Formats: sequence, structure tokens, C-alpha cells
Amino acid sequence: MADVRFVAIGDSFTEGVGDVLPDGRERGWADLTAQGWADAAGHPIQYANLAIRGKLAWPIVQQQLEAALALRPTHLSFNGGGNDVLRPRADVEHIADAFSRVLRRCDEEGVTLILLSGANPSGQLPMGKVFQKRGDLLSDAVLRRVAERPDVVTALNWGDHELYRPQYWSEDRLHMNAAGHHRVAARVLHALGFEPPESWWAPREERGMGPGGLAYYREFVGPWVKRRVTGTSSGDGRTAKYPDWVERTPRTP
Repeated sequence: MADVRFVAIGDSFTEGVGDVLPDGRERGWADLTAQGWADAAGHPIQYANLAIRGKLAWPIVQQQLEAALALRPTHLSFNGGGNDVLRPRADVEHIADAFSRVLRRCDEEGVTLILLSGANPSGQLPMGKVFQKRGDLLSDAVLRRVAERPDVVTALNWGDHELYRPQYWSEDRLHMNAAGHHRVAARVLHALGFEPPESWWAPREERGMGPGGLAYYREFVGPWVKRRVTGTSSGDGRTAKYPDWVERTPRTP
């Protein structure tokens, strides 16, 4: 699988929010996958990441898809909808139609689609049962659209019960930490036909949930509600971290 050009589009899940490096940069499963892909394949690959946090599914398609395809990738990953189903009037079928659009454009351009579902944080969120139900419906709606497409690379994390554990989540309970992003990257590499490092499948250490009670609502829920009321997004003013190709070369064993 030489001459791999892998571009990722999406929201905070694909941008890598929650997986914070010591220097403050955010990494995430897509960055890990790109390096792991180069390591496993034994040759350099080209990688770009256009994802921006806070984006809804259709704005991802409208703002990122054509720019990604213009790079002439061999592989394009897409995930979206997590921010949509947090809204009160989420239309699941309309959200899932965004996945159909991405698949159609990848078909037209001869690009292999890597389709991901996000991990399920509902067990630890306020109103988690509502989020769980909508996430289940969205997952079903998306899978119906690719049911007859074995050529689509699927890396499905929503039903992964291991990822329900708090050890995989950052303090905001909505974004995965480094352990969660490693597990997702392992699943993507496995779907591509490679064996990821065994350590990527499980956290290296146990950890708690972070602040609880009023402290959690003050630090995380309050700012989220404020953005909804003011019509702003955590992604406002942000640009893609890798809008053009960067090379990932195999690391020495």
C-alpha cells in the first residue's frame, strides 16, 4: 500500500481534543494512526488533518470535504454528529445524510473512505440517557447507509463497552484522553489490516473522573451552555492543524 495520502476531516474527536501532549499540543487518534500506519507499513505516508472542534456534521462536509479532496488523497476519514446529537432538535436522518454525501464524493474521486463512529460518553454525562438514545439512532442510520459497501473501511467505537470506562476520558467527560485516542487509533489500524502495538488497546494506568458536583458544572457544563445561548462555538477562529500534507516516516524499532 505504497504512496498513501491520508486526510482526516471532522470535529474535536478527529482534531484530537483531550489527548494533550506535555508541550500543550493536542494529538489524537488521527495523528496516532498516521504514525502507526507508517510504522506498520514500513514506508512514509502523507497526512493532513482538517478537523476543527465544535463543528456539526453538515458544516464539516460543507467546509472541509472539498478542501480535503482537493489534496488528492488515497484515503479520507470522516466522523461527525456528536455535536449535533447534543442539540435539542437533532434530526438523525439528516445528520446521517452527511455520511452519504461524503461516501458519494469519495466514490466520485476514487478515494477510500475510512468511516468512524465516536466513542460513547453517555454513561458519565448529564442527561446521558438522551444522548445514548440519539447516538444509538445515529449509529444505526449511518450503518444502514454503508451496509452494502464492504469497500468502506469501518472503525466503529460507539458500541465498544471498554471505552465506557472513565479511564479513557478527559476531565470534561466528553472528550477522550490519551488512552481513549490510542484505543481508537488501534481500531483504525486494525481495520486497515495492520496490527497496532498491543499497549494501544488498554490504558497504562487507572485514573479517576476529575472534578464532580458543582465544580464539574462550573468548569465544563456552564461554558458549554453559554456557547449554545450566545450561538458561538469552541471552534470559532480556529484553523486546521495540518491543512496540507505532512510526512510521517517509520520510526526505528
